[in-house]
Amino acid sequence: MSMFGGRIGRRPEGADRSKSARWVIALVIALFGIFSYFNQTEINPVTGEKQRIAMNVDQEKSLGLEAAPKMAQQMGGAVDPRSDPRARLVAEVGARLVNESDARKSPYADNFHFYLLNDEKTVNAFALPGGQIFITKALYSRLSNEAELAGVLGHEIGHVINRHGAQHMAKGQLGQILLVAVGVGASGEDDGGRKAQMAAMLANQMIQMKYGRDDETESDTYGLRYMAQAGYDPRGMLEVMKVLKEAGNGAGPPEFLSTHPLPETRIQQIQATIETTYPNGIPRDLHKGGPLVGNRLSWR
Repeated sequence: MSMFGGRIGRRPEGADRSKSARWVIALVIALFGIFSYFNQTEINPVTGEKQRIAMNVDQEKSLGLEAAPKMAQQMGGAVDPRSDPRARLVAEVGARLVNESDARKSPYADNFHFYLLNDEKTVNAFALPGGQIFITKALYSRLSNEAELAGVLGHEIGHVINRHGAQHMAKGQLGQILLVAVGVGASGEDDGGRKAQMAAMLANQMIQMKYGRDDETESDTYGLRYMAQAGYDPRGMLEVMKVLKEAGNGAGPPEFLSTHPLPETRIQQIQATIETTYPNGIPRDLHKGGPLVGNRLSWR
């Protein structure tokens, strides 16, 4: 007993009840998020895969079209194909990949658009849900021929067909709800509560990264298929991986903490896929296409 009649080191009963109530509310929030996530299930119309998706096909298309100008603006804006032959070639190769491959059978076939971005520093290409696909000048300038460009764009088409963006949005929504739940439960607590929040954030991040690596491998596989169906030599994608490796100069985070497999890993996987698909060698009717217009590297 203390000199004031209280027990030393004992938490007030009201504080214990408040803590219990917070974690009950947190549990309800978490269960709601998990139920909603597992209830968002659709069958991919192209792959037949059962996926947890945050939106339907029409919503993907609408979101992508709405977000495309904003995304382009963040990277210097889109190059006008009417005045720049490089942007025109990006659009032409992209359209060929869609129209002359199985991608034309997808519900996104009429919604694909391909943009060259003015960013000359960021080596990147990406796709928005629904079919809006971008490549930066920095990456375009490092490519040699149409087959390499087709490798980049085919990979991004693979992301759209496999609905990776919508999948990640669903996972992201679940992750945010779980973070809110942990935040509610840990609110008002000491360092232990803050550590619980940090652990939940790390777990959510690692879940997203794992699926990101799987998505890249899947998109490589679909990209190889689409570029070959459109008449391009699939080895062009191998050259793209070498470009990415050179652009990174061997630097970067460990693969375990990267959203993309390292170029070395992707080169091995792509090479294995090509050898399995073409055990007797690449057919002669698959070609590299012409050199990239407006690109000094295209003549090497």
